[in-house]
Amino acid sequence: MDSNSEIAVKTAAAHLVAAFARHDREAYFACFAPEATFVFHNLSHRLETREEYLREWQRWEMEDGFHVESCLSTAQRVQWFGDIAVFTHSVSTQIGTKRGRVTLNERETIVFQSRPGQGWIAVHEHLSPVD
Repeated sequence: MDSNSEIAVKTAAAHLVAAFARHDREAYFACFAPEATFVFHNLSHRLETREEYLREWQRWEMEDGFHVESCLSTAQRVQWFGDIAVFTHSVSTQIGTKRGRVTLNERETIVFQSRPGQGWIAVHEHLSPVD
């Protein structure tokens, strides 16, 4: 792919990360396709849709007082597979809960697909802890 495509994917990823970092639930979830899937190390199962992830997020907010305070993305890379872009990066996220603040250091893969009229939209996210 060309440099404009890479810029477009990195811009889509930056928009997603920025919405997450400011706990803008509406803008964050709008970055994902309805059929997107999610694999998170803190859950024992895959989330099969954006709606399922949204319900989990809302449960975290209600039960745990979950709130994202900041998120920093580093070590970004984009790989191309036709109309699919695999974006990998490292993230350092500070969250608040009823138990206090915690900083999470993780690696993340976000799979984006180019869709007419939508640009690059996330169709899968996988988050792993950094040991």
